[in-house]
Amino acid sequence: MNLPFIIQDHYETPADAPKMRVHNLLPHFQVVFKYKFLRINFHARKLSVRGQYPTEEWARSSLNVMRLLESCGGRFHVNGLENIRNCEGPVVFIGNHMSTLETMVLPFLMSPIKDVTFVVKDALVKSWAFGPVMKSRDPIIVSRHNSREDLVNVITRGQEILAGGRSVAIFPQSTRRIEFRPEEFNSLGVKLASKAGVKVIPFALKTDFWLNGRFVKDLGPLDAANRDVYFSFGEPMVIKGNGKEENNQIIAFIQKELTGFKK
Repeated sequence: MNLPFIIQDHYETPADAPKMRVHNLLPHFQVVFKYKFLRINFHARKLSVRGQYPTEEWARSSLNVMRLLESCGGRFHVNGLENIRNCEGPVVFIGNHMSTLETMVLPFLMSPIKDVTFVVKDALVKSWAFGPVMKSRDPIIVSRHNSREDLVNVITRGQEILAGGRSVAIFPQSTRRIEFRPEEFNSLGVKLASKAGVKVIPFALKTDFWLNGRFVKDLGPLDAANRDVYFSFGEPMVIKGNGKEENNQIIAFIQKELTGFKK
C-alpha cells in the first residue's frame, strides 16, 4: 500500500509526535478535535459515495485518525502484528470493544497486512455520516435484536467472505464497554472460524482515551487522564470441537493483556 508508513511488528508513539497548539485550552481542544475528525470522515464519505474508496483509502483515513489522536496527546502502544503477518490465509479476528477509537484505527493496523472487513451493527450502516464508508467495506451486518438471525447471518456470510480470502473482525460483546465483562463475550467468532476452517487471532485493546458520547455515542470527548492506547494481537489459534475451550482462552488472553496494560 502507498501509505506514509506501515507499522512493522511493534509501534510506540514518538515522544516528539506533533501536538495541536490548542492542546491546553480544553473546551476549545475538544471542539477542534471533533471538527478535524469529522473532516476526515466526510472526505471518506464523499469518496465512498462516488465509489472511489478502495482498501488503501480506508487505511489512509484510519491512519489520519490515528495521527489526529496522537496530535491530541494520545500515546499508542501496538504489539503482536507479527502474529498477523506470519499467519497464512484469512482469519477471524476476535477482541474486546471499548470505543469509537478502535473502529477507526484498526483498519490501518490490519488491512495493510490482511484484507479484512468487520461485523457491524445495522445502525452504523444506516448512519448518514458513517454508513457509506461502512457499506463500501462490504461488512457483515447484525441487528443485535434477534440473536438467532444474527448467528445465521454471520456464519453464512462470514464463510463466504473467508472462502474468498478476506478476513473478518468481530467484537463478541453486545455493546462497547470500558470494563471487560467475560459473561457478555459470546462464542460467535469461534463458531464462524470453526465452520470456515480458519484460524482465530485474538486481540485486546484499551482505548478509553476516546470516551463514548452521552448524546452521540461515536463523538464522545477525549479523556486526558487516559492518554495511553493499547493494541495487542495474540498468536493464531486453531479451533477444535465446539470452540468453547478456545473461546475461554481468548477471554483469558484479553483479561491478561488488560491487566498488563494498566501497569
